[in-house]
Amino acid sequence: MDDEGGSNVDGQQQQGESVQSPLVSISIMTPPMATISSKTYDEPLNPGEFPDDLHPPENFGMVCPYIYRSGMPKKRNYPFLKKLKLKSILTLILEEYPQQNQTFLSNNGVRLFQFGVAGNKEPFADIPEDVMCEALLTLMDRRNHPILIHCNKGKHRTGCLVGCLRKLQEWSNTSIFDEYRRYSAPKSRSMDQQFIELFDVRPVLQRIDSRYLPSWPTISSPLPPIKQGGVKNTQQCE
Repeated sequence: MDDEGGSNVDGQQQQGESVQSPLVSISIMTPPMATISSKTYDEPLNPGEFPDDLHPPENFGMVCPYIYRSGMPKKRNYPFLKKLKLKSILTLILEEYPQQNQTFLSNNGVRLFQFGVAGNKEPFADIPEDVMCEALLTLMDRRNHPILIHCNKGKHRTGCLVGCLRKLQEWSNTSIFDEYRRYSAPKSRSMDQQFIELFDVRPVLQRIDSRYLPSWPTISSPLPPIKQGGVKNTQQCE
């Protein structure tokens, strides 16, 4: 495979619980409380503990304030990731998250959201819109920020998620596709761009909890009133 996935969804899934199918895998990993404060982000690095220069992950970039994108982080990227003071990582890979990375997240108090999806490849595989909806709700909840989005290479699946986020921010399709191609080149996929163009953001807007909405998105549609326990779902992500 070339490249190549919540709002707070704790109410629907408990730690360790996952839903799997050949094309979709969703799970959430919360670090053990005992390890969250084991080392603060502001502590200086011990001399010789890490190299002097910092190495960002492949295809790294800033999406919006407190939202970043990249390919799969590797060990040499850990010092750089510490500088971001991440609270969460959202991955779109289907495979089990690498144990080395799980250990890093646990030791640094970073929560893992895994919305595992297959990429948009002909003739049969495509990204389920309901999973994309849940991933977007995770990004639109500032309690999860700062957050890093990644798949394997940070190109296609990550590009689809960022493209759908841009639709929520009311970017034009021209600007969305230009950004998508900058990261996915030289293997941009027409199916990805079609997915972004046809993605319906209304179910996401109806489920956003405005209490935790970041200050940066442009959202012209009125949000539904807050009910006790969050926004009442008037429409499912379908």
